[in-house]
Amino acid sequence: MATAILPPQKSSIWWIFLLQGLAAIFLGLMLITERGAALDAIVAALGFFWVISGMLSFVQIFDDRSVPWIWSLLIGLSGAVFGGVLLVRHPLVAALTVPTIIVTVFGIEGLVMGALEFVGGIMGGGASSFIRGLTNSLIGLLLLLSSTMTAALVVLLVFVVLMLGGMALVALASIVRISD
Repeated sequence: MATAILPPQKSSIWWIFLLQGLAAIFLGLMLITERGAALDAIVAALGFFWVISGMLSFVQIFDDRSVPWIWSLLIGLSGAVFGGVLLVRHPLVAALTVPTIIVTVFGIEGLVMGALEFVGGIMGGGASSFIRGLTNSLIGLLLLLSSTMTAALVVLLVFVVLMLGGMALVALASIVRISD
């Protein structure tokens, strides 16, 4: 008895990627134009993006078999919980904590990367490793120590992440659509 090997299932979820990408681009543009209320816009944008992304992950459970359903379920639940409950229902708490956490993570990352670059320079990486290490360490320290610069960087950083992520998702949607 011969068994047939089925070709991989083609994905019909291109529109989910397209909607996620367009939502990210729209929220990024909303963020950069609302300079006066940038912190509130970051929190609202992030919260609504996570809620929308979570709902689309729930749809993905039924429409896309290439990803194990449990991952789509967990992503959907985390989007609903973090986006809906924390950011949308408690925006003041989130407005104070989300940017601080983001900046702290990037500041620590800069210090760690700087230290690793210094070690790389010692291990034979040359002068460029030391320069990169110094640059990363200074950026990390600035992020951890300068609150005014940090606030401006958070707005710009979230804008860039939303725009690049949105464009990547739109491109992915067109690639998936073409392959169908």
